[in-house]
Amino acid sequence: MNTTILVTGATGNFGKLTIDFLLKKGIAPANISALVRNENKAEDLAANGINIKVGDYDNYDSLLNAFQGIDKLLLVSGTDLTNRMSQQLNAVKAAKEAGVKHILYTSFERKNETETSPIAFLAQSHIATDHAIKTSRIRYTIFRNNLYLDVLPMFLGEKVLESGIYFPAGEGKAAYVSRTDLAEAAANVLSSEGHENKEYAMNNIENYSFQEIAEAISKITSKEIKYFSPATEEYSETLKNAGVPGEYIEMFTGFAEAIKQGEFDSDKSDLEKLLDRKPTSLNDFLKNVYAK
Repeated sequence: MNTTILVTGATGNFGKLTIDFLLKKGIAPANISALVRNENKAEDLAANGINIKVGDYDNYDSLLNAFQGIDKLLLVSGTDLTNRMSQQLNAVKAAKEAGVKHILYTSFERKNETETSPIAFLAQSHIATDHAIKTSRIRYTIFRNNLYLDVLPMFLGEKVLESGIYFPAGEGKAAYVSRTDLAEAAANVLSSEGHENKEYAMNNIENYSFQEIAEAISKITSKEIKYFSPATEEYSETLKNAGVPGEYIEMFTGFAEAIKQGEFDSDKSDLEKLLDRKPTSLNDFLKNVYAK
């Protein structure tokens, strides 16, 4: 395979995992480029023979330069929530001007695309990027990623084994997925053909509520873990009194309400097909985190 691949956010969790999987699949390091803001953080990638390209989503010329000669671009969604929309639109525009042949984007699963969504502050940048990619006339693959299993410990809190689960998600369910599985699937798509102009539902094959999560942790730890779903206002006030910054409170309450409303509950999944195996289950993930 002589296709040239560039992965953005290459020193972050998702980007780094994807590059690791590409190497494991036998893709030559010379055919893989990593976009990074800080070259010093990419020394391990360079040591593996990966081409290091320094670029910044806010610097259009740096993106245009980095994207030259690239066939497939994996655009990993950025973490700067305030500026993410303009940054990613910059990247799509630069990809088109540079002649990138295929753009792949880590978007997210959702049902409500209006401003009434409890996570509109996160959703709008994804929706705008999806639209820009689809109208760019570049071949595309959009990954509609569900919530990471990896964020559950953050929602559950450090004292879940002592105090139980306190999270205002009601009886809502989500098809939580392993970030590692998503990165492996992205690498599989990057290293094969037949994925042009497709959107993939990157959900697990089962949906879980927080009550079921509590029951699973109870079995794993042999401790009774209770789940309590407070009113959103009570939850926000509790976090505020504990000194949690406002932006985190907004994020936690937004995701909790979205889960409660069924935004991430899905009966469709392309992940098993892309992995050619069953995705990591909730139980396996929780065992890895909470089993002694």
